[in-house]
Amino acid sequence: MEFEKIYTTYFRDVFLYIRRLSNDEHIAEEITSETFFKAMNSIDSFRGDCDIRVWLCQIAKNCYYSYLKKAGRTDSIEDIEIAEQGVSLEERLSQQDQAAQIQKILHDIPDPYKEVFMWRVFAELSFKQIGQIFGKSENWACVTYHRARNKIKERLEVDYHEE
Repeated sequence: MEFEKIYTTYFRDVFLYIRRLSNDEHIAEEITSETFFKAMNSIDSFRGDCDIRVWLCQIAKNCYYSYLKKAGRTDSIEDIEIAEQGVSLEERLSQQDQAAQIQKILHDIPDPYKEVFMWRVFAELSFKQIGQIFGKSENWACVTYHRARNKIKERLEVDYHEE
């Protein structure tokens, strides 16, 4: 597949995935551009043992995590954004804490549950699209997603009761 076609076909999916992870359109644009730059430079190493969309999103996720490590946290900017959104600092911290807990749980959940959940929630793909990625049915994707959600919910409840 010609790289330009890969770019036009998958740009939106990668962008939506990173926008969902970062919750920031500007960061998503930056990371998506970096992702395709890295993908273009390493397309020869793509073995084809997974869907190219999965490969691109893995690159994007790695770029995003690298970005987070480099950027660090800037509390003053977050405080300004929170004030502008009309959300209290306590509410925002609670949401961030829960998101961090879910990401930790996701790290421990086995595939395909983790991948299906991430495609559905972060990339906003339909069950049909997810099924196609895995070479399975739309119903399989739906069932797998709901099982993943239940696993996450159970772990959140266990973690909550341990506190």
